[in-house]
Amino acid sequence: MEQWSHEAKQWLQRGIEYAQQIPPNQLYAAAAVLLITTLLLVIVRLFKRTKSNTIMLTGLTGSGKTVLFYQLRDGSSHQGTVTSMEPNEGTFILHSESSKKGKTKPVHLVDVPGHSRLRPKLDEFLPQAAGIVFVVDALEFLPNLRAVSEYLYDILTKASVVKRKVPVLICCNKTDKVTAHTKDFIRKQLEKEIEKLRASRSGISEADVANEFTLGVHGEVFSFSHCSNKVSIAESSGLTGDISQLEQFIREHVEP
Repeated sequence: MEQWSHEAKQWLQRGIEYAQQIPPNQLYAAAAVLLITTLLLVIVRLFKRTKSNTIMLTGLTGSGKTVLFYQLRDGSSHQGTVTSMEPNEGTFILHSESSKKGKTKPVHLVDVPGHSRLRPKLDEFLPQAAGIVFVVDALEFLPNLRAVSEYLYDILTKASVVKRKVPVLICCNKTDKVTAHTKDFIRKQLEKEIEKLRASRSGISEADVANEFTLGVHGEVFSFSHCSNKVSIAESSGLTGDISQLEQFIREHVEP
């Protein structure tokens, strides 16, 4: 140990002597290059962090989330008729991309129970979400308008969504039915209802909404375009397998 210590001191002394022989301007230049190189490496590592591959499916019970889950996973129209007490999740290559195995990135899909008592499960997965698919029953939309709007409002005002600017897709499901409402109608009705919620909740004290953000622009009627995160709308049909717009959203936010 003493020998190693002696050798280390000798090498240190030689290093100091060598540095003293270098002109100051060259020494400063070398230090600057070392500092810049270190900073660049740190920046590159930050940007190269693995992007999340988690997509969350959520919405009211009965909106068709589970059917969409199985369509994305294996192309089946499995119908989850019983409300699950736990999130339905899996990591897999999208069924439509199964022939490209090895060339596409698997998706971690989480189907969060829609029952109001089970919604706290949502908070467990939001910090890792690359995107949120909010499923709306386009067939039974109007009777559930208030409940749908309140749930969507809660998601759009969560700190974990706003701060990370998590993109949200409002997926109007069951559009294969003749009496289903169009996505444009659903979007307009949701914006109107959320505007009412903004007004009714504006009187709540900041202490009561410590973990929330406010929606919209002060003095203007609410529009999804006012959200800090991107909110888009699409149509789908879990039973017929028409989920191309949903798949496009997933691939937009989970790199192939």
